[in-house]
Amino acid sequence: MLTYNHTFSSFSVDELPKAWKFYQETLGLGVEESGDMGLSIRLKDNHRVFIYPKAEHQPATFTVLNFVVNDIDEVMKSMKQHGVQFEHYQNEHLPQDEQGVLRGLQENMGPDIAWFKDPAGNVLAIVQEK
Repeated sequence: MLTYNHTFSSFSVDELPKAWKFYQETLGLGVEESGDMGLSIRLKDNHRVFIYPKAEHQPATFTVLNFVVNDIDEVMKSMKQHGVQFEHYQNEHLPQDEQGVLRGLQENMGPDIAWFKDPAGNVLAIVQEK
C-alpha cells in the first residue's frame, strides 16, 4: 500500500524565464525558484506544481493544470487583458462558443471550460463547476 506525506504534480517547459514571467506576471501566481531544478508554483491550500526545464520539451497535448473559478466569463475577460489567448478546438463532441468556452453547465453536461496555453505550449484550463 502506498503511504505518503503529500502530493504535487509537475510538467516540463522549454524555457524557465518565459515560464516564470507567464505564471508570475501574466497569471499572478506565486512562483519560487527551486535552485537549478526548476520553478515551484504555489497554489491555494498549500498545493504546488513543479515546472522543470527539458531541452527536448514537447508540449502536453492534454490539460496539465485546471483552475476552478467562480465566473468563467469574468476571469476570461481579465486574462485576455493580460494577453492570454484562449484555444478554439474543432470538435463536434465538445462544441465551444465564440469565446472559446465549452458551455457544459447550460447543457447539464458538466462544467464550463476554457483552454489556454503557457509559453511552452502546455494546455491549461479555467473551469466553472457551478
